Amino acid sequence: MTIAKPVVVYGASGYTGRLICEYLREYSVPFIAAGRDKRRIQEAIDKVPGIETAEYEVVEVSHEVESLTELFSSAEVVCNTVGPFSKYGHEVVEACIRAGTHYLDTTGEQDWLIECDETYGERMGEHGLLLAPGVAQMYTTGEIAANICLETPGLDTLDILVFWKGFPTVASTRTILVNAALSKAHYLEQNRYLEWPADAGLYDVTVPGQHEAGLALPWGGTSHPVWFKRDPRVANVKALGGVFDRQLMQGVPLIVKAVVEQIQGLPDSEKYKILDEQAAAVRSEMPPRENPRINTSMDSVHASGPLGRAHCVIHGNSNYKQTGLLQAFSAYSLLQQAPKRVGFASACQAFGHRELLGVLRSFGLVLEPIHSVYS
Repeated sequence: MTIAKPVVVYGASGYTGRLICEYLREYSVPFIAAGRDKRRIQEAIDKVPGIETAEYEVVEVSHEVESLTELFSSAEVVCNTVGPFSKYGHEVVEACIRAGTHYLDTTGEQDWLIECDETYGERMGEHGLLLAPGVAQMYTTGEIAANICLETPGLDTLDILVFWKGFPTVASTRTILVNAALSKAHYLEQNRYLEWPADAGLYDVTVPGQHEAGLALPWGGTSHPVWFKRDPRVANVKALGGVFDRQLMQGVPLIVKAVVEQIQGLPDSEKYKILDEQAAAVRSEMPPRENPRINTSMDSVHASGPLGRAHCVIHGNSNYKQTGLLQAFSAYSLLQQAPKRVGFASACQAFGHRELLGVLRSFGLVLEPIHSVYS
């Protein structure tokens, strides 16, 4: 029998789901670790440090709206890590609406964010519920840096760069390939979505804090253009992402090109099958728990306007741990008080960028931002 817990971590057998459970334990928040395979979930949860001190339950559930609604009905917040979200997210959001629970996820799929905004945001808002996709290091930490820049009035353009050191998880690899092969990437220009060139390739970028230049990609467009589209301060947003390893970055476009050629003209079911196979070939094993001496992150934002400029850099470590913490804190916050915004919103819009920065700082995951203003 399932005992009521305020938070459901859906997809708890994965790398990120396990980290969310770890930080929920640190916040003393009872949770349900849920997914489609109870044995796999239990094996993952057993690896969480100090799990014996947590109040939790492991539940197996089918990926159907009715089953998920029943599971969510006794909770207040759902942290969803089951991707690709454009394929699996609809049932989870619909179940949250029916059950009356807030929704958080870790997506990096821009098309899914736009879908959330345009299809589900108003419905969630009518019920006083938060719909916050993309609460994750690769997006939220950069969004914090952007909002620090925007504390200076008169800036309307954001140039965002996200870098990290390490390898993606199995799920992240699958999402990267699905994103690149099946969806278009957009940036924001004068408050309108414009497509990145499909054949743009790699961009040479200047990485703050090192002499060597970096290579970056639009990375599916990222979440930032979607979040800032409804922000009256901002008209233009471009975001690029990459890893510090240049050799690894040089191989990404080649892998994507080969996958795209393979799935041309196939039905969606076949496309996803091939994408899953290719993702497994690239990354079939979960990486080890992050080492802060090895797994570093860097979020840089140049903000500009007609008569002003600002630059903010946030150096950190362990991007997946940052994601787990951001998810756990967001859930913890929602249990204490209403968010700053309901319906579709980013983590910063819902909880405050300075508050989220303080959380990351308090757990030793980011340095104090390097912030410069020129006006």
